[in-house]
Amino acid sequence: MNEYQGNLDAISLSTESTLKDAIKSIDNGAIQLCLVLDNQKVVGCITDGDIRRGLLNRCHMDSPVTDFMNKDFLYLTEDDSWDSALRLMKRHLIHHIPVLTNDKELVRIFLFDALLTENVMPNSVVIMAGGEGKRLRPLTDNCPKPMLMVDGKPILERIVEKCISFGFRNFFFSVNYLKEQINEYFQDGAAWGVKIDYLEESEPLGTAGPLSLMPRAVDGPLLVLNGDLLTSVDLIKLINLHKQQSSLFTIATRQFSTNIPFGVVNTSGFEVLGIEEKPEIKHNVNAGIYVIDTDVLEFVPKNKFFDMPDLIELLLINKKRVLAFPIHENWLDVGLPESLRLAHKFVSE
Repeated sequence: MNEYQGNLDAISLSTESTLKDAIKSIDNGAIQLCLVLDNQKVVGCITDGDIRRGLLNRCHMDSPVTDFMNKDFLYLTEDDSWDSALRLMKRHLIHHIPVLTNDKELVRIFLFDALLTENVMPNSVVIMAGGEGKRLRPLTDNCPKPMLMVDGKPILERIVEKCISFGFRNFFFSVNYLKEQINEYFQDGAAWGVKIDYLEESEPLGTAGPLSLMPRAVDGPLLVLNGDLLTSVDLIKLINLHKQQSSLFTIATRQFSTNIPFGVVNTSGFEVLGIEEKPEIKHNVNAGIYVIDTDVLEFVPKNKFFDMPDLIELLLINKKRVLAFPIHENWLDVGLPESLRLAHKFVSE
């Protein structure tokens, strides 16, 4: 265990701060925590989980922190010992706890050393890399979509490197279309210091069907990614939420806004209840990133085209626990020529 040595002001926000400010503060503070102060008194605590719950509840980047901060947070007083902090963090499975004066002013923050050290993740990563990329033709006439170059590297290599940066070392690539190019480029993964196995589709199996080719002995949960996306989402947080919430299937979602260019008339029968002029509707869309327990593999039919929405619907019909993990980090689906052009800017930021 340790004490936060950084600038406490850097992780302190006012009640006037926004969700965007909280994200920046958590990123800059490097301990996945920020505190909300009102006249020097700590009135709220914000973690990454609070931000994601806020997004699920339709908060936006300009929403005030008071809309989603945790007002009933755990804390210690100056009289409490380090042992007390350790016991409290273990009991509640948290990595940090603030120490406050009797007037609720911030003194210090206790945290686990483990939070600051890199861990090798035991989870396997499954990357769906078998698609034809029809919307990107003619670029994909002679090149599989995951092997399209983005600033000098194939998309698939960038995905692998991102996973490696979070400590993942075991990979499975689902391949079909022009699979020889992928196999020849990556081989067994030794050049990247990882192990790569291949799930070879004899015919296209969709975005979930290749999971039927997974060896049943593999340890879970599994991190599953589409082979055409770029993101800076924290993959360890995704897996941790999945485990902490005892989820069977967790899907990363991205907030997407639709602007309706007309006045929307709300009615009840013939009665007009009101009118909204050019409203913006927010949706949580599938980001192509999943965490699944190995028990899910039993629901995937063998040698049959089967997409992720089919699998999710089947799990829900069977009353299985499926959770959403909203992401606010950068994310790009490289599925169209215009998004491929944006990808070059994405990786340079």
